[in-house]
Amino acid sequence: QVQLVESGGGLVQPGGSLRLSCAASGISFSIYRMAWYRQAPGKQRELVATIFSGGITNYQDSVKGRFTISRDNAKNTAYLQMTMLKPEDTAVYYCNAFLTSSRDYWGQGTQVTVSS
Repeated sequence: QVQLVESGGGLVQPGGSLRLSCAASGISFSIYRMAWYRQAPGKQRELVATIFSGGITNYQDSVKGRFTISRDNAKNTAYLQMTMLKPEDTAVYYCNAFLTSSRDYWGQGTQVTVSS
């Protein structure tokens, strides 16, 4: 059974930092592309950051220079380090593990709220 479990969300003031974690089980983690998506109220889910099995990363323009995606294959865990958080970063953040269209898995989401 595949499980992706996110943690690390919460309430933070503007300018603050959070680190999200995504612990995976039931998959050969190291070969999967890992990604973080987010969905704000009333908006579509959007891709935030991606890290490929070889370590190449991509970011949405709005988070470049502020967010860092990483992975620890020994721990089957992906991370999203978020700094200089803004109110517009408020959303539910989802972890995604993708290998093929039939091996595409999602976590349950973790809420990030940026507010003073």
